[in-house]
Parts: sequence; structure tokens; C-alpha cells
Amino acid sequence: MKKLLRVRTVILSDVHLGTAESKAHEVNHFLRHTRSEKLILNGDIIDGWQLTRSGQWTKAHTRFIRIVLKKLEKRDTEVIYLRGNHDDILASFLPLDFENLRIVEDYIHETPRGRYLVLHGDVFDTITKNFVWLAHLGDWGYQLLLKLNRAYNLWRAWRGKEYWSLSKAIKARVKQAVSHVGDFEAHITELARARGCAGVMCGHIHTAADKQMGDVHYLNSGDWVESLTAIVEHYDGRFELVDFADFVREFPLTADSNHDEAIAEVAAGEVSVGAA
Repeated sequence: MKKLLRVRTVILSDVHLGTAESKAHEVNHFLRHTRSEKLILNGDIIDGWQLTRSGQWTKAHTRFIRIVLKKLEKRDTEVIYLRGNHDDILASFLPLDFENLRIVEDYIHETPRGRYLVLHGDVFDTITKNFVWLAHLGDWGYQLLLKLNRAYNLWRAWRGKEYWSLSKAIKARVKQAVSHVGDFEAHITELARARGCAGVMCGHIHTAADKQMGDVHYLNSGDWVESLTAIVEHYDGRFELVDFADFVREFPLTADSNHDEAIAEVAAGEVSVGAA
């Protein structure tokens, strides 16, 4: 019988399907082992920038789409998809509403604690909004850094050492990057306050967080390139930042984890964890 985490809402962002660095197998495992009334996909789920250049689309990336569609069709899950900057091609068509699937620019999530503003967050990135060519150049540099990171971790694995993120370490030590994160959090929190919201949920900067900033609850779901994090809302109203490294200890990867999810779940029993 398959063990499941049952929660009211799952929020994740920045999966970057279409890139070699997307941790699609891991996020698929996470989604297969969660059941929720609502799934919020908060931007940059598909990386259109990379797909138009030299992106890579794998079976695991297709499997992610199938898992989400199955949640829509068979689990009666409400799916909210928010536009990010890497899937900004959607901007011209928003909002879109297909029964249980909504594709929007931003969203208000009602909780027992009050209203939460949900948006990707790139609206506060001056380069992304006003200097698109520079944003693409920065993305190219980031992708190069991730390739170096992958090669470095292959060497670490050969030496029997655990995964270590070179790009995260650089970002944490560069003063301008730390300042950028701080400014981003302050600006997006102020927007939520101006809209009369108790909290805000975002992504974009690949820096997971769950903290109180004055009277506003700030949540950033991180990413599925480096952080491998998501946010869940429990039925009692609590929010929790879930790290995949911790999640996989309770819901272990098995031999069939990378198989077609439809086959893996045929006739499987389900054991709930965290249900109300």
C-alpha cells in the first residue's frame, strides 16, 4: 500500500521543465506521494527560454504533465497555474479558465489565517521586465554555472561525497545577490500588505523561505533545480516548507519511481499521512 501525504494545498514553482537541470524525477515522486484539494504551480514550470534555444525535453518531463492532468481528471484537484518569466508566452492569453484548471497572472488564496497573494515574483525584477536581452544573457550564465555544478557533483559522487550546490554557495556569498534577495522579499511583502493580504507566496529567485516579515507571512516555494522544495498547507491552516531530502526519508524512492505513473499506481492501495 502506498503511503501518501494528504494536505489541503500544495504550492511549487520553478520546475524548469525543458532543461537538463530540472529535477523532474524528484518532483514527480513528490507529486505522486501527495494528495491535495488544490495544486498551485507558481510560475516557470516549463522553461520556454531554454526550449527555444537548446533545451532538453525528456520522458520525465512529459510524466510531470501527465501527473498534473491525472490530478485534474481523477483526483478532482483544482490546479492554479501562474505565469512566470520563463513561460511568459502565456501572458498574451491570460486569464484562462478550464473548469478545474485556471491559468492566471496572480491569485488570491483564501486560508483560515486570511488572504494570501500568490504570484511568481518577476514583476519586481527590473532586468527581467525592462531589459529582456540582459535577462536572457544572465540566464545563459546561470545555465553555464549549473553545467559546471553538474560536472563538479559527478566528481563528488565518484569520491563518495554528497551533493553540494556550487551555484547556491556562490549566490549566498555574493553581496549583491544577498542584497537582491532581501530587496525582492521586502518589495513583494509590501505589495501583499498594500492589497490587504495576510501573506504572500512566490518563487522566481530560487530561494525557499517561510518567515514572518512584520505583519505579512512570506513564503517562497524555492525551485526544483537546486533547492528541491515545496510548500504545503495542512488542513489545520499550518504552512510547511517541505525539503525533498526530508520528504524522501518518509516517502522513499523505490525501484519503480521513474516508471510510468499510470503503471506504478495500478491497483495500488493508499495510506494517508497528515489527513484531517
